[in-house]
Amino acid sequence: MLDPSSSEEESEELVEEESGKEPLAPAAARLSPSRPGEGPGGGGGGGAGGGGSAGGLQPGGRGSSAARPASPSPSVASEKEKDELERLQREEEERKKKLQLYVFVMRCIAYPFNAKQPTDMARRQQKISKQQLQTIKDRFQAFLNGETQIVADEAFINAVQSYYEVFLKSDRVARMVQSGGCSANDSREVFKKHIEKRVRSLPEIDGLSKETVLSSWMAKFDAIYRGEEDPRKQQARMTASAASELILSKEQLYEMFQNILGIKKFEHQLLYNACQLDNPDEQAAQIRRELDGRLQMAEQIAKERKFPKFVSKEMENMYIEELKSSVNLLMANLESMPVSKGGSEFKLQKLKRSHNTSIIDMGEENENQLSKSDVVLSFSLEVVIMEVQGLKSLAPNRIVYCTMEVEGGEKLQTDQAEASKPTWGTQGDFTTTHALPAVKVKLFTESTGVLALEDKELGRVVLHPTPNSPKQSEWHKMTVSKNCPDQDLKIKLAVRMDKPQNMKHSGYLWAIGKNVWKRWKKRFFVLVQVSQYTFAMCSYREKKAEPQELLQLDGYTVDYTDPQPGLDGGRTFFNAVKEGDTVIFASDDEQDRILWVQAMYRATGQSHKPVPPTQVQKLNAKGGNVPQIDAPISQFYADRAQKHGMDEFISSNPCNFDHASLFEMVQRLTLDHRLNDSYSCLGWFSPGQVFVLDEYCARNGVRGCHRHLCYLRDLLERAENGAMIDPTLLHYSFAFCASHVHGNRPDGIGTVTVDEKERFEEIKERLRVLLENQITHFRYCFPFGRPEGALKATLSLLERVLMKDIVTPVPQEEVKTVIRKCLEQAALVNYTRLSEYAKIEGKKREMYEHPVFCLASQVMDLTIQNQKDAENVGRLVTPAKKLEDTIRLAELVIEVLQQNEEHHAEVSSAFAWWSDLMVEHAETFLSLFAVDMDAALEVQPPDTWDSFPLFQLINDSLRSDYNLCNGKFHKHLQDLFAPLVVRYVDLMESSIAQSIHRGFERESWEPVNNGSGTSEDMFWKLDALQTFIRDLHWPEEEFGKHLEQRLKLMASDMIESCVKRTRIAFEVKLQKTSRSTDFRVPQSICTMFNVMVDAKAQSTKLCSMEMGQEHQYHSKIDELIEETVKEMITLLVAKFVTILEGVLAKLSRYDEGTLFSSFLSFTVKAASKYVDVPKPGMDVADAYVTFVRHSQDVLRDKVNEEMYIERLFDQWYTSSMSVVCTWLTDRMDLQLHIYQLKTLIRIVKKTYRDFRLQGVLDSTLNSKTYETIRNRLTVEEATASVSEGGGLQGITMKDSDEEDEEDD
Repeated sequence: MLDPSSSEEESEELVEEESGKEPLAPAAARLSPSRPGEGPGGGGGGGAGGGGSAGGLQPGGRGSSAARPASPSPSVASEKEKDELERLQREEEERKKKLQLYVFVMRCIAYPFNAKQPTDMARRQQKISKQQLQTIKDRFQAFLNGETQIVADEAFINAVQSYYEVFLKSDRVARMVQSGGCSANDSREVFKKHIEKRVRSLPEIDGLSKETVLSSWMAKFDAIYRGEEDPRKQQARMTASAASELILSKEQLYEMFQNILGIKKFEHQLLYNACQLDNPDEQAAQIRRELDGRLQMAEQIAKERKFPKFVSKEMENMYIEELKSSVNLLMANLESMPVSKGGSEFKLQKLKRSHNTSIIDMGEENENQLSKSDVVLSFSLEVVIMEVQGLKSLAPNRIVYCTMEVEGGEKLQTDQAEASKPTWGTQGDFTTTHALPAVKVKLFTESTGVLALEDKELGRVVLHPTPNSPKQSEWHKMTVSKNCPDQDLKIKLAVRMDKPQNMKHSGYLWAIGKNVWKRWKKRFFVLVQVSQYTFAMCSYREKKAEPQELLQLDGYTVDYTDPQPGLDGGRTFFNAVKEGDTVIFASDDEQDRILWVQAMYRATGQSHKPVPPTQVQKLNAKGGNVPQIDAPISQFYADRAQKHGMDEFISSNPCNFDHASLFEMVQRLTLDHRLNDSYSCLGWFSPGQVFVLDEYCARNGVRGCHRHLCYLRDLLERAENGAMIDPTLLHYSFAFCASHVHGNRPDGIGTVTVDEKERFEEIKERLRVLLENQITHFRYCFPFGRPEGALKATLSLLERVLMKDIVTPVPQEEVKTVIRKCLEQAALVNYTRLSEYAKIEGKKREMYEHPVFCLASQVMDLTIQNQKDAENVGRLVTPAKKLEDTIRLAELVIEVLQQNEEHHAEVSSAFAWWSDLMVEHAETFLSLFAVDMDAALEVQPPDTWDSFPLFQLINDSLRSDYNLCNGKFHKHLQDLFAPLVVRYVDLMESSIAQSIHRGFERESWEPVNNGSGTSEDMFWKLDALQTFIRDLHWPEEEFGKHLEQRLKLMASDMIESCVKRTRIAFEVKLQKTSRSTDFRVPQSICTMFNVMVDAKAQSTKLCSMEMGQEHQYHSKIDELIEETVKEMITLLVAKFVTILEGVLAKLSRYDEGTLFSSFLSFTVKAASKYVDVPKPGMDVADAYVTFVRHSQDVLRDKVNEEMYIERLFDQWYTSSMSVVCTWLTDRMDLQLHIYQLKTLIRIVKKTYRDFRLQGVLDSTLNSKTYETIRNRLTVEEATASVSEGGGLQGITMKDSDEEDEEDD
C-alpha cells in the first residue's frame, strides 16, 4: 500500500540509484520482507486477501535499508549483529525462492493441460481439536449430571458413562487429537461399537427391535455431541466444507498456495497481471517456450554428457530418450487444448466469492457471470402531499385536488379540497424497479363548463428521488402553463424512497475502468447484493429498471488512492483492483468516499481493511505526468512489476532451475499446510493440492520416484514427531518407489539414479523402524482401532518392507518373528504405561524411590529391601492398600485385554496368525502383572481372605476367553490361590464346628427364623461358604469337583452333629419337665422340632451332589433326621402318656374293695346332706383335658412341619387310648366307681373329639382299642344308672349337643 505522502517517481529514482551500484541489490531491496516498524507502509497488503492499490508496493529505498544494512567493521560488529545479518540474508533468499516457486505454481493453476482434480479420492472427515474435545467432554458431563433436556433410560446413561470414562477421558484419545488423526466420525463409530454389545445383551421387548434401540441411542448420542448447536447450520457447514474438499476453483487454489508459500495478496496481483495469467494464448506460448527449452536442455546434456549418476551406464542414452518422450507427451497434451480464449475444457469451477474457500458453485465459470437481468431492485416510495400555496385566481369555493404517479406505474388522487384551504396530508404508496424513478405530482381544479370533458391542470412538479434524498416535507415550485394567472404556485410534499434489503449503497460517482465505464463520466451507482456472496456495482440511468453497466466485485480489492491527474471531475478517489483490471472511482465529497469504500469493503470480503488518509489533499484536476489510460494494459502491469522487482521472477527461464529441489520445497510446505487444516487428512493431500502437484511434476519434468521419495521422507518425519499418517498412503508411495528402483517402470521411467536407490534404501530402513515402533505401540498409535483398518494396513506394509524385492514374498515365519518381537515389547510398554496410569490415578504416596506398581526386577529388589530394612516399615504402603491397588490394576489389565480383543481383532481376517500372536502378547502382558500380583499377595498377613475378590475378578475374565482360559497365567493364578482356598475351607470347617459346639452349650432354644440361633448361624455359614466357593468358578474341573464334594460332606457332618445335639437336648429338656397335668409344652421343645425341619430342608440344598453316587451324603443325613424325629416324637408321646398314667393312678384309688374308696364314698354322701359338694373326679378330668388341648395348640402353632404334627398326634392318641384300655382291662372283674366312670367318660370323649378336630384320621380315632374302651364305659354307664339312680348327673358316652355346650 502506498503511503499518502510518497510518490511513484521517488520510488523509481531510489531503485535506479541502487541498481547502478550493485547488480543484485534491487531484488534484495524490492523483495525484503515487510517487518513491523520498518516504515509507514510496512504492513500494507500483508496476508492473503490484503490488496494493494494502483501504487503497489512501498518504495524500494525503504525496503533496501532494512534488508541490506551497511556492513559494520569487523572490529566493532558483534557476533550477534553478524548472526542477525546472516539470518536476514537467509530469509531474503528463502523469500526470493518462494516467489519464484509461486510463479511456476501460478502458471500450473492458470493453464493446466496435464492433470485434473481427482474426484475419486476418499472424503476426509473434519478433525477434532483440543478445544473441541474439551467442549465434547463438557457436553457429555452435562448430560451425565442431568443438565440437558435429553430423556434417556438407565441403560443408555450407563453406556454414556462408560463411553465417557473409557474413551473421552482416555489419554490415548488426547494423543490422537494432538496427532490430528481424530475425527468426529471416529468418536461416533467407537460409541456405536461400544453400545452394540450392550444392546444385544438387553432382554427382548415385544414390538421393539434391537435395531430400533440402536438407532434411538445413536440419535441421542448425536444430540449430546452436537450440544445446543442448530443441526441445520452444522449440516450446511459440513456440506460446504465437504464440497471444498472435493474440488477447488482457480481462485481458491491461488489463495491456498499464497498461504502455503507466504505470498502476499498484492504480490499475487502484481504477478498475476504481469504474467497475463488470464490470457490463454500467452500461457500457451509460455508453455511452448518452456518445452523448447527442455528439448534444448536434453540436447545439451547429450552433447556434454553431463548425466546424473545411474546404477547402470546403459541408462544414460535411455535417460535422453525419456526426456524427449516426456516433452513430446506434453506437446501432445498442449495440442489437444482448445485455442480459443476461455475454453471451458481447462476452466476450473469458479467461486461465487473468491475470499470464501468453503462455498463453491459447481457450475462452469460462465454461469457465474452476472447479467443485467440478474440484478433486480424493488423500491417502495411514499408520496405525501401536504398543501399548496399561491392559489389566488380561483374562487374560494372551487374544488381542487392533486394526482401523483411514478412513471410507468398507477396514478393516485387526493381528496377534494376548497381553493381557500388546499391542504390534504394524503399519502400514496408506490412500488418501482427504477433506481432513478420520476415522481409526477399535478394540481387540478374541477372544470365548471358543461361541455368540459377533463378537469383543468393548474400546475405540476416532477421529482427524481433517491434513497439518499431528504425524508422530510419540502416546498417545491410548480411548473404552470403560460396562460395561468397563478405563476407562483408552490406545493409542500414529502417523498420517501426506502432502500431495499439488497441495496447496500447508492449515489453519484465518477468512474473509469478497463472493461466497463470506459469513459470518465459521472453516473448514478448502486451497490447491489445479488446473492449471499455476490455483489455488483451497477450504474443506472433515469427511468430504467436494468443497470446500464455492472461490475461483479468477486476478487476485487478496494482501497483509497491518490488523485489521478488527467481526470477532470471528482475530488476524492478510490479504486477496485483485480487481476487484469483496475477501476477508478471519484466522489465529490470525502465523507461520501468513506461510505462508499466501507460498503465495498464489506461487499468484497477482503482481509485488508482500507484506512482513510489522515489528510485530505487538495486535488488539481489538471496536469500531472501519468501513463495514458488507453496504453496497453499488459505494458502497464509489466512496468509496475519491473518497478517492484518482480520482473526477474516473471522473465526467468524455468529450464534453468532445479525443479526437483523446488518441488521438494513446495510439496513439504503443502504437506505442512494440509496437516494444519481442519481435516483429519492423515497425510493425504486434498484433490486441489494433488492436481497442482501433478501438474507441476508433469510440466517441469520432476521424476515420479523423486516425488514419492520426498513425500515418504516428509511423511516419516511427521510420523516420527507424533503426527498420525495413514499407513495405506505410506504403502502407496513405498510401492511406487520399490517398483521403480527394481526396474518395474511404474511411470514409464526405466532409469534409476544412484541417489534414488540410496535414498530408497535409507527410507526403507527408516520405514521399517517406524512400523515396528507403531506395532510395538499399537494401543497408542491406533487407539480404539482408529483410524479404521490402520493396524491391518501397517502389518501389510511391514510385510512389504521386509521383502527383498518386489517379486519374492517374505516367508511367513520371518514376518511372525518380527511381529512377535514387537508384541513382546508392546506388552512391556503397555504394562509400564498402565502401571504409571494406575499410580497417577490413585492417591499420591511415597514409597522410597520406587512406585507402587513396578516391573519384575523392581518388585523383587523392593521386597528384599523391605525385609532387610525394618526401620522403614512404617513408611511402606499397608498390605491392605497394596491389595486394593492391585485389584484396581487388575481391573485396568482386564480392560486392556478386552479393548485389544474388541478393537484390534479384525486384523485376523487378513492375517490368520495375528490371533495367535495376540494370545502370546496377552500372556506376556499378564506375566508382567503376575509379578506385581505375587508381590502384593506375599505381604498379606496369613489367614486373611481379602485377596479372593482379586481371584474372582481375574478368573471371571479369563474363563470366558477361549484363548486365555487355563493358559499359562491362568494356571499360575490357580496354583497361587488353590492353597488359599483349601486353607480357607479348613478354617471355616473348624470355625463352624466350634460354633456348633459352643452354640449348643449355651443354646437357649429361643426361636430364631426357622430354628434356633445356633442352627441358623450354622446353616447360614454353610450356605455362605458353598456360595463363595461356587462363585469362584474354579476353572480346573477336577479341583472344582473336589471342593464341591468336600463342602457337601462338611455340610452333612455339621448337620448330623446339629441333629444329634438337638436330640440330646430334647431328651434332657423333657426329663426336667413336670409329670402332672400342669405340664405345658415349652417353646424350646417346638424350637427343637423346627431345627429338625430346617435341617431336613437345608440338607437338600447343602448336601446334594449332581453326580449319582454322591447322593449318599444327602440320603444319610435324611435318614438320620427321620430317625431322630421319630425318637423325639416317641419321647414326647411317652411324656404325654406318663401324665395320663398319673391321672389314671389317681382314679385307681377309687377301685372297688379298697379302704380309700369306701371312705371317700361315705364322706361325700355325708357331706352332701349339708353343703353343695363338687362332683368328685371332674377336676382331674378337666385338668387333663386342659393339658391336652393346650399342648395341641402349642404344637400346632409353633412347629413348622405339618407332617410331624400329624404323626405326633396320631401316636399320642393311639398311646393314650392304649393306656386307658390297659387300665380298664386290669379292672375287668371290678365295677368302676362312679367317679372313675365319670372321669374316664369325660377324658375319653374329650380326647376323641379334640384329636378329631386336630385332623387325626377316623381310621385312627375309631380303632379297636377305642371301641373296646367305648363298649366298656357304655356297659359301666348302664350299670351305674341302674344302681346309682342317676348318679352320673348327665355324664354319658352318648353324643349330645347339650354336653358339647356344657363343655364349651
